[in-house]
Amino acid sequence: MPVASSQFPAEAGRKVVVVAALEREVQPAVKHWSRCERECGGRRLKFFEREDAALICGGIGGKAAGAATEAAIALYHPELVISAGFAGALAPTLAVGEWVLPALVVDAADGSRYETDIRKTRLEKTASRHLVLVSVDGVVNPERKAVLFRSYAAQAVDMEAAAVAKVARSHGVQFLALKTVSDESGFEMPPVERFIQPDGALDVWGLVAYAGPRFWLWPRLMTLTRNSSLASGALCSWLEDGVLWQSLVSPLLRGEVAST
Repeated sequence: MPVASSQFPAEAGRKVVVVAALEREVQPAVKHWSRCERECGGRRLKFFEREDAALICGGIGGKAAGAATEAAIALYHPELVISAGFAGALAPTLAVGEWVLPALVVDAADGSRYETDIRKTRLEKTASRHLVLVSVDGVVNPERKAVLFRSYAAQAVDMEAAAVAKVARSHGVQFLALKTVSDESGFEMPPVERFIQPDGALDVWGLVAYAGPRFWLWPRLMTLTRNSSLASGALCSWLEDGVLWQSLVSPLLRGEVAST
């Protein structure tokens, strides 16, 4: 597929940068955005741009997400960085497709805590103000989810948000996390982690080939595929819907604090 040149030069900057892991998570929302690829730190990263925002697909995991965030901030000089993507439920009450807009992100690797800027938005009075997202360095099973739920009083888990938050804060840039649930607390993930490449890409065909003769994995893969589609739809509703987008980002860009 040919790579389109961006109609908006990066040098012009973007007020908002969205950092996602994989294109398939956000593809429905960015299909009409301008697409380009750039070399950043020895990696070829995929960017999607529109006049007010840019989205970078940085790959799975904290290392990939942190490097992508550094690259995006250097390119676009944003006022706000959003870590967007899928999360696993830790709270049994969270269902596939639900939104998670945490007030706090915790890095399980070292205990670092990053408050998000959700309190400044029009969503400050919602349940989101109490949510905690914990970032880990690998795919977790239900037993590990239960431990994280108890240890951090967290409702959801991901692999990228803490790394994005760390880079954003180091540059003095505002930060939000916007996640949708792709797997419930009791869901046993198929062996996805062994197919995550060093650059954060997912070897989908390798996973399919591995699962082919292992028929006992098929139900879990089919469930994960269905759940991922639901999570992607919910995530993209924020990126596509002007009202939702403005409720989240406009107060931050204008420097307005939501009224109490």
